[in-house]
Amino acid sequence: MGRKITVAVSTLNQWALDFEGNMVRILQSVLEAKDMGASYRTGPELEICGYSCEDHFREPDTFLHSWETLLEIMMSPFCENMLVDVGMPVMHQNVAYNCRVAFFNQQLLLIRPKMAMCDDGNYRESRWFTAWTKALQTEDFILPRLISQHTGQQTVPFGDAVIATRDTCIGYEICEELWNVRSKHIEMSLSGVEIIVNGSGSYMELRKAHITADLIRNASFKAGGAYLFSNLRGCDGQRVYFNGCSAIALNGELIARGKQFALQDVEVTLATIDLEDIRAYRVSQRSRCITAAQAATYPRVRCDFALSTNSDLLKSPTPPIQYTSQTIEEEIALGPACWLWDYLRRSGQGGFFLPLSGGVDSSSSATIVYSMCRQIVHAVQQGDAQVLYDIRKILADSDYTPDNAAALCNRLLVTCFMGSVNSSKETRRRAAQLANQLGSYHIEISIDLAVNALLGIFNVVTGLTPVFRTQGGCARQNLALQNIQSRIRMVLAYVFAQLMLWVRNRPGGLLVLGSANVDESLRGYLTKYDCSSADINPIGGISKTDLKRFLKYAKDKYNLPILESIIEAPPTAELEPLQENGELLQTDEQDMGMSYAELSEFGRLRKQSFCGPYSMFCKLVATWKDDLSPKEVADKVKHFFRCYAINRHKMTVLTPSVHAETYSPDDNRFDHRQFLYRANWSWQFKAIDDEINKMQPVYTPSSTQQRPSSDDLLLSHDTCTQHSFHIDDSKHSSPLSSASLDLGVSSAVLPQCIDNPPVTGKKPSGFSKVHVNVLGKIKDRTGIPV
Repeated sequence: MGRKITVAVSTLNQWALDFEGNMVRILQSVLEAKDMGASYRTGPELEICGYSCEDHFREPDTFLHSWETLLEIMMSPFCENMLVDVGMPVMHQNVAYNCRVAFFNQQLLLIRPKMAMCDDGNYRESRWFTAWTKALQTEDFILPRLISQHTGQQTVPFGDAVIATRDTCIGYEICEELWNVRSKHIEMSLSGVEIIVNGSGSYMELRKAHITADLIRNASFKAGGAYLFSNLRGCDGQRVYFNGCSAIALNGELIARGKQFALQDVEVTLATIDLEDIRAYRVSQRSRCITAAQAATYPRVRCDFALSTNSDLLKSPTPPIQYTSQTIEEEIALGPACWLWDYLRRSGQGGFFLPLSGGVDSSSSATIVYSMCRQIVHAVQQGDAQVLYDIRKILADSDYTPDNAAALCNRLLVTCFMGSVNSSKETRRRAAQLANQLGSYHIEISIDLAVNALLGIFNVVTGLTPVFRTQGGCARQNLALQNIQSRIRMVLAYVFAQLMLWVRNRPGGLLVLGSANVDESLRGYLTKYDCSSADINPIGGISKTDLKRFLKYAKDKYNLPILESIIEAPPTAELEPLQENGELLQTDEQDMGMSYAELSEFGRLRKQSFCGPYSMFCKLVATWKDDLSPKEVADKVKHFFRCYAINRHKMTVLTPSVHAETYSPDDNRFDHRQFLYRANWSWQFKAIDDEINKMQPVYTPSSTQQRPSSDDLLLSHDTCTQHSFHIDDSKHSSPLSSASLDLGVSSAVLPQCIDNPPVTGKKPSGFSKVHVNVLGKIKDRTGIPV
């Protein structure tokens, strides 16, 4: 009997409900694995129907078509003399389960249901599936008639069991079970299972790829044995990008790993394992052996097949590998680009239309499309027939073979500078130069005629014409004039997207790309139904800070020197009139009342650390103590939550974007919160004020006086300090985030000194008139109290 086995994990780019396409890709992976010498093939989670079927999992059709597809795969000659398992939904006794189905030579061996559902982040598995809770137990599953007619089987074991071949033992985890605190691989390894197999549907998040590799390595290190991890890759119809990285680990070391990002629909990763290495590793750990001797025995399903051969003496085991996770910049360059490619080729459209302003956000979207074009050219040059077929279909040109990324970008991407009287020459120049360096088909238009036409209609009806605040208008007029420009751009974008391929003598239309980043969506710094409203948005899950890092990387990687000046330019919407000298009057950070760095910090605390206003203040007052006084921190936190609350409704119409950031405010799936808030947060803000009242704000970091000690700041309410009292909110926070600029300082936060004697009697409630008045006068970025 041999001792070395060759096993294969598969990375597949599946599509929800594309049963025919999914079947072809599964069979291709089986064929490739067999051709490379593997005797066992496994694949990703729910690979037959696609992971993101969602409420289609409640339809009987989904289960029926999954069985039909499984039958086609089982009967294929590709699967002869090979142990195979696939992922699919199975309904057992009127309960839906997420399962692995193993078969050999047209005979089903085992249906193993998932035992721990994932309901974190974008996952909602418990909405459709139920976890199997009967540990170490199986039941008879009555096979559908269409299966029995071909296999001659009436039942198959269903439950928590393992497969015993002639030479080894194989057990299953499914995705979340690896992350679960009670992972099943420990119990299986103690019961003698030597190969742990995990079919997964793990999606991309920036800075996450190393976690899966660490979990796989650690699982095989602690339990001993081989760990086989197969993952999906690509966009299967939802906002997530499954990020590949299928891998094989042995005794704590990675020995094979697939790519994280690629246009390749099928990737098979193999490893040759010496089973005696597993046994030697385990038997050397005495504490493990003692525990294993007392472990429960798993039900075993016998398979009369050996994964090894009798003549494997000259076969070399796969050695350990060293891998390096991709940088944040590389993840942004590749992940959203691959997601765009999947969406484009499966949508039936002919390319993209992008309003290009010359700022960081729209330039990032354009550069990501260029990255996609580079990957397409590379894949075609590597002989990927599917990519070549898809790009020819998109361009309606059966003879076209892409060999230059810029030339391809010219055919796929139309960029448009939508200028107005408020646009600066610098942004127009930057947009034109970037389009030239990328190769996009670039046009320039003026929106002034459309804006004036709308204002003319308003004047006919009302007899009034709004003007900007610099021209004597009020805040409402100023905001309305800005929003008209933004919304006109959205309407024009869709007009040109529908007609530009007609202009260029090509069939079809273009997908409109958005370019609102995750920070601005969180803050609500966008106009509802403006250019942020598009078909899809490649940067909607990425922060401004990370986008700037990406552009710095792309400047050198893709030879795009204009990105240097784009990065250095102050972000601006250019919706208000320029100054007389042509300089900008309006910048984004001034409008928002906070910096992008602060906004990222607020976002992570709100989502990742689950902080409400009070908890966020408590964290930041310590983190920012060297730069801001407690009062200034409180003002910033209050301003953020007020802006977040009054703008949350915009998230209900947020353009679908690839999920990439852990603090995304996307309320479709990832961030479930109401969109109608009590915007003054009266109870929560009073809790912050109470904490400030316990301290004595006697300084600001910008003050020339000596910084007081922490003991000085914690004086009781009825004592006075020797330091003079001074607050300068304008120094470290914008006018929008500082209530004191409009109101003065409330007595609720003043120290109890000689000139301000302590108040005796009943303790004031959290809803005093003074407190309510303060909150009522905090203004949003338009200057309008809400």
